[in-house]
Amino acid sequence: MRQTSQISKLTSLRAGFAVLSIFALIGVSGAAFAADAAPMAAAPEAKAEVPGKPKVDPAAGEALYSNGDATRGVTACITCHGPKGQSAIGTWPKLSAQHAAYLTKQLKNFKEGTRANPIMMGMAATLTQEDMQNISAFLSKQPISQGVAQDKETIALGQSIYRGGIAAKGVPACAACHSPTGAGIPAQYPLLGGQWAEYSNAQLLAFREGVRTNSSQMTTIASKLSDKEMKAVADYIAGLH
Repeated sequence: MRQTSQISKLTSLRAGFAVLSIFALIGVSGAAFAADAAPMAAAPEAKAEVPGKPKVDPAAGEALYSNGDATRGVTACITCHGPKGQSAIGTWPKLSAQHAAYLTKQLKNFKEGTRANPIMMGMAATLTQEDMQNISAFLSKQPISQGVAQDKETIALGQSIYRGGIAAKGVPACAACHSPTGAGIPAQYPLLGGQWAEYSNAQLLAFREGVRTNSSQMTTIASKLSDKEMKAVADYIAGLH
């Protein structure tokens, strides 16, 4: 009986030891699993990369403006528009200090053919969107080129049209969009002050005759102006600053 009792006790001890071993193993495994899981839970979720807008590079724009790029057939703008966008004659517009968004739009219109000009359409054809933005950024940072009105006999008429419009014809004041000083509004209306009278007059004629069609607003306004009124306001604009 004593031997049987000892055997029973020994069996019980072994069973208890086995149970304790199982719990110990479960505890170790659980701790190990928790240790492995913790870093996974703490790891931040991967975020999809969003490509940023290309940075505008005025220096690259200056290089293209002044030297062009023979490898791509890009012609230097400086030949016609002058150093820093200050052209020497009224055949070519002054571009210095012009709003970058406006310049980019015009170059894009030339490339698309929505603004007709054989020379500029050919020039813009080889430009990328990035080129256009870079050139525009360079020109927008250049000092404004001022001018003077030449015709003393029409200054009063030009001033009247620019500042007050022509109510009888439904012509709005130019200053309403281009500002009293001709500075325009960035991304909306171009800088006009100091521009060559010859060039401004040519553009008004182009709008009126349907040669230039990339601004329905200007087409409507120009269609109501006489030759004399166009020349007067273009000359007045040349002296604005």
